[in-house]
This record gives sequence, C-alpha cells and structure tokens, in this order.
Amino acid sequence: MKEQTSRVDRWVEACADLLMARRRALMALFVAITVGLGASALQTRLDPGFNKLIPLRHDYMVNFLEYSKIFSGANRFLVSVRWKGEGDIYNPVFLDTLRKVTDDVFFTSGVSRSSVTSLFTPNVQYVEVTEDGFFGDVVVPPRFAGTLEDLEQVRNNTARSGQVGRLVANDLKAAMVRADLQDVDPKTGEKVSYTEVAKRLEEIRARYNNEQIEINVVGFAKLVGDVVEGLGAVMGFFVVAFLITAALLWGYSRSLKLTVVALVVALLPVVWLLGLLPLLGLGIDPMSILVPFLIFSIGVSHAVQMTNAWKQDVLAGADAQTAAHAAFCKIFIPGSLALLMNAVGFAVIMLIDIPIVHELGVTACLGVMLMIVTNKMMLPIIISHLRLERSAQCRNKPDPQRKHALWWRVSGLAKPGPALVVFALSLALLAVGTMKARELQTGDIGAGAPELRSDSRYNRDNARIVGSYAIGLDVLTVFVEVKDHPEACLTPQVMRAVDRFDFAVRHVAGVQSVSSVTAAGKVVISGNNEGNPRWSAIPNSERGLQQGSRAYSSELGMVTDGCQQMQILMFLTDHEGATVAHVIKEVKRIIAADVTPGVSFRLAGGNAGIMAASNEAVDRAEVMMLAALFGSVALFCWLTFRSLRAVLCILVPLAIVAILCNALMALLGIGLKVATLPVVALGVGVGVDYGIYLYERIQHEMEAGRDLRHAFYEAMRQRGTAAVFTALTMSIGVCTWAFATLKFQADMGVLLAFMFLVNVFGAIFLLPAMAAWFNQGRPLVVARTAAAADANDGSAAALDSRRDAPVGV
Repeated sequence: MKEQTSRVDRWVEACADLLMARRRALMALFVAITVGLGASALQTRLDPGFNKLIPLRHDYMVNFLEYSKIFSGANRFLVSVRWKGEGDIYNPVFLDTLRKVTDDVFFTSGVSRSSVTSLFTPNVQYVEVTEDGFFGDVVVPPRFAGTLEDLEQVRNNTARSGQVGRLVANDLKAAMVRADLQDVDPKTGEKVSYTEVAKRLEEIRARYNNEQIEINVVGFAKLVGDVVEGLGAVMGFFVVAFLITAALLWGYSRSLKLTVVALVVALLPVVWLLGLLPLLGLGIDPMSILVPFLIFSIGVSHAVQMTNAWKQDVLAGADAQTAAHAAFCKIFIPGSLALLMNAVGFAVIMLIDIPIVHELGVTACLGVMLMIVTNKMMLPIIISHLRLERSAQCRNKPDPQRKHALWWRVSGLAKPGPALVVFALSLALLAVGTMKARELQTGDIGAGAPELRSDSRYNRDNARIVGSYAIGLDVLTVFVEVKDHPEACLTPQVMRAVDRFDFAVRHVAGVQSVSSVTAAGKVVISGNNEGNPRWSAIPNSERGLQQGSRAYSSELGMVTDGCQQMQILMFLTDHEGATVAHVIKEVKRIIAADVTPGVSFRLAGGNAGIMAASNEAVDRAEVMMLAALFGSVALFCWLTFRSLRAVLCILVPLAIVAILCNALMALLGIGLKVATLPVVALGVGVGVDYGIYLYERIQHEMEAGRDLRHAFYEAMRQRGTAAVFTALTMSIGVCTWAFATLKFQADMGVLLAFMFLVNVFGAIFLLPAMAAWFNQGRPLVVARTAAAADANDGSAAALDSRRDAPVGV
C-alpha cells in the first residue's frame, strides 16, 4: 500500500508539474475548444420521439412493432369537440364545426390520413337490414345540408353505426376526431415534429373554441408540446438556481474572483456537452432536459473542493501557482475517482432497455467525463493566475490557537461510544425506510399524464374525454395470429376462441370496454335475423358465420384479408401501474387457460402495452442496476484505497440513503418508472463524492500519524465544510423545482434535493462511526511517520504541515 501510494503520488506530482509548465499553451487550447463548442452548442435541438419510449427488445414491443405495420399504432391523438349549448350535437353549428375540425386534422403534417376517423370520414359507416336485404352507407350523407331531415338522418345513422360511446359521447354532447401519427412524414421524408403537431392542434383549439364549442385534445404529440412549452419555465428555474448558487458561493468564499471562476468552470462542461451533441448527430429529449443542470451541480461541487484547497494553501502563505500545484495534487485522485463514480451512476441506468434512458445515460456520462478536463485541469490553470482579495484573506485568517468548534464536536463521532448512538439511529431509519419502501409502486400513479400537474390543461382534457366516452387513450391491444385456417373468420373454432377471450377480458377489473371482430360480427348476425338478441352469438357453422361477413372487412382495421391476423382492443379505465399490471396478469391467465390449435394470442400493443413493457423493463433493471452501481463503486473504491473497510464506510451510507429515497417516493406517491429510476443512480453517483473526499483525507492524515478523531477533524476542516456547502447549495437550487409547472421536474427536484442533502449527512455521521469500530484493535490504514509522509507527498504534504492550524472558512 505504501509503495503504491508513493507511486501514485509521484505520478500525480509529475502531471501537476507538466500542467503548470504548459499552462499558457493548455489554456489557449481550452479557450479555443470552448469557443468552437460554444458556437456548435447554438445548433443543439430538442429531439423528442415516440419510439424512444419503447423498450424495443421486450417481447411485447417486438410483437407491437411487427403488427404496427398492419394495424394502427399507439401514437394516437384524440380531438374531442363538445357542444355547450342547448340540446345535443345534432344541430348545424356543431356538425359544421366537427367537419372543419376533421378536415384540419386530416391535413395536419405527419398524420396518417387513412387513420383519421370521425362521423365525417368514409371509414365510419352504418349497416341495417331492410326488406330488400342489407343496406349500409356513411353516417353523414354526402349531400348533407344541415336541414332538419338531414339532422334526423345523421342521428339515426349514428345510432345504427354503434359509435355512441366511441366517436360520440355517451351523453350525445360531444364527438371525436381520432388520428394516428407517423414517425416520418411521407410527404417530406423528414421526421415528424411533435412540437409542430402540438402547435397545429392548439391552433385548431384556438380557432373553434367559443361560447358554444369546447375543444379537448390528448395524445403523445400534445403531451410533448405541453412539456416543451413548460421548458420555458424550466429555464427560469435554472436561472433562479444559478443565482442562488452564485449568492451562496460568494457568501461562503467572500471572494468575487473564486465565485466567478467556480461558476464559469462549472458551466464549461455543459457548454462543451451541448456543443458536442450536434457534432455527434444527437439532440436533447425534453425528458432529459434536466441533465445539463445536474452536470452544472456536479461541476460546482468539484470546483468548490478545488478552490477551497487552493485558498487554504494561499492563506497558509503559498503563492498562487504553488497553491494551484498543491491543490491539483490533493484533489486530482479523489476528485477524478468521484467523477468516475458519477459516470458509473449515469452509465448503469443504460441497463434499462429503453432508448430514451440510453440517450440520457450517454449524454450525462459524456458531460461528467468532460468535467475531468475542465475541473481537474483547466481550473488549476485559472486559479494559478489569481490573487485572493484582501477581504477574503481577512475573513479567513488562520488562528492556530483555536479549533473549529462545530467540526471538533462532530469529530467525537469517531469514538466508539458516540458511534453506537449513530448506529442506533441509522438502524431505526433503515427499518422505517425499508417498510415504507415496500409500498413503492412501479409505473404511473394517478390519472392523466404524470409529467404534468393534475390541474394542467392536458390532464383536464384527458379527464373530460375519459368521462364522456366508453373509450379513451389508454388502450391495450392483443394480437391474434391464426395458422392452418385460410378463412379464419369463417372458421367456428377460431371465432369462438376469440369470442371467449373477448367475453373473459370484459369482466377484468380495470377494463372499460372491448372492441373485437367477434363483437362486431355478432351485431351484424343479430341484425341479419331481425335484430333478435338470441342470434347475437357465434354460429357453429361456416354458413352461419357468413351472415356477419360485413364485420370481417379489413377496411374496418380489426383484421387482415383472410383474417390471418386480428387485433382485440381493450380500453382501460386508467394507466396506473397497478391497473396495467393487473390487466396484463389476467390476460396472460386467460390466454393460458384456453388453448385452441392454430390460434395464438400475443401481447401487447397500444399505449398501455408500451407502459406494461416499460414497467416490466424497469422492474427487471432495478435490481440489476443497483447491483451494478454498488458493485462498480465498491470495485473502484477498493482499487483506490485497497481496504474492504474503506469500501464499507463509503457504501453503507449510500445504500441506506437509496432505501430512504424509495421510501420518500412511496410517501409522496411517486411511482418507480423510466423518469424516476435514474434518480437513485444519479443520487448514489453524486453522493459518493462526499465519502471519497472525506475518506481520502482521513487516510492521508492517519498515515501522517494522527489518530482517527484528529484525522476526521482535519478531513472535515479541509473537505467537510466544502462538502456541506455544496450539498446545501445543490439542494436549495433543485428545491426551487418543486414549484415548476412540470410535475416530473418537481418530483425530480424533491428527490434530488433529498439525495444531495442526506448523502452528505450520511458521510459525515455514519462514515466516522463505522471507522471508529473498524479501527478498534488495529489501525484503519497503514501508519507512516510524518517525515515519510512529507517525503512521499512532496509539496502537497509540506503545505499540509504548514496548515496544521485550523482555518475558519
């Protein structure tokens, strides 16, 4: 250990010598890179995408992508037109408005025009049995003029079409326009812009909303538009957090120069990251917009540690360049290790097999790795040219006769007696947190879009649509594949199997309504027999099934030609994780209980199918992600400190805080999903900084001959103040997000503030308590004489010996 430490110290010292010797050339290079990437950052674009939310390799999504080439996909939006005047929708004003809205949706860029469905589209028809046989036509006659006769005809046609509860509200006060979006606009060959689609839908709302008409819009594109619109407020909160950080930095250091330098250097990796993204052909998804602020927060934390070490050496009598050289030697190893842990925290979230999470992980990892250059190389060069203001020197003038009262009291935790109290409190928190964390649910909690506030316009529209129709946006699709039956819709055993499935899932809690080819076929068969409800069944012969042949048309979108593929649509009451999981479980049970040769039921499509796949991917990834995270952190810590006790001292507080974070999520009603699972990984990755900085100092001081309490005191005096300050600063900054209009930002703010703050307390209280008991009977690290330490540590340790007196910071 001694030889390895000496070797690493010599290597770091050589790097510091080279950095100071080439500081002018390196500074010019860094400035040029900043200017170039700053110009490139102006080209950074938002890049939302529906397929990014899909775990592409999940079994459900393999089926979904396969059948999406045949049937309509899950990227659907609904425009509901509600009549607020007297009577119902069958009046000239309303129907004229519905026709115009249908036309506007039809000509919206990116819309699959064949999927547009409303009372005015030719794919909505009615069928009736007359004395002359079957007769069918479109619901709204081609020459509709709005006369009383025409209105009555539309009323009758709508009733006969079976669209009440689907395209027409149950109370006959609203009607819907439904359409699917494509990923690529066939007209232009470019990716569909969801923000442009959302703007177009808002234009439709603004054009037709009045005293008599109310427009409600829901769908992924509209949700993205609302999130992007809320990003303006997000940037405002970023500015507020930046100003709070600047004020606290100045109050902490009393140095305008150090404040400006720390903020600029913390912003540099953000600028470099945003500049690299266009060069790599990447953009920023609205759901990943918080990553730049996380990078900035981590940058502030490391900049404060470096500038604090430099300031202490300057106050001890060193010149700026020597102090910068020493600060690099002391901070580079623990700082780089901490940043590697941050990168690991971001990297392990890529175990979640969802493209948007991969993108977030790559973006954040890249930003953290850039920070090694900006904070560990560029910052020492900058501060080597600084002179500390007189006001900062007077305020921080060392007093060799006085100890730092707070840190001396806290250092008492490094004794076995007080450590037992810390253990008792930690075990109590762990027990309570574990019990509460077991209540954490996977998936969304609550109605509407969880990314937005419950009182947002989007969620009010969603509640209005769900309450008015028998269908909604939450649809789970089951695909039916038929083999060995050329005309499956005319094969009794096939149709009976589909009908049994239809009947069974209608009685599953959480299913609002079901749409299938057999349900439509039974209506037609019954109508072909004078509407007798006793004929509303699947006949046991091919000839009997032929009576419902009009329902087997591929134009209706439920089957393919020959009925070799079918889809069954189950409209759910909501998309809460518990509801989706229950329905999926029951569907699997129903499929397993009824096996028909040549007929296979395959899960799952629709937006609820995507949610089910995402939730299952999160469930599978959670344990794997945490194991990989803590395993990699343990490995890096062991390679650095070569001590199992060091690994435990750093990891145990992090594990307890991770459990407490899950408990807080359960307490606040925040579900474990794609947007929130990374928080634990990010919190652990950032929180490990505190333990590494403190333990590295404790090790160094004990190797110099101090006992554990004095070593911990010195660690808190030199590193603890900066750690507590940065934790408080980052927590206050992200706490302001709690007032954001975007709920996912507010949730992230609360959780990150908790993780930042509690992690530093865990490092301060639990780490020395564990070290105190590990130190019983044998030293925590290999002791060396102060003379040997000075010889091996070079100028950095020499400055430490001059700095034994406490410094008030």
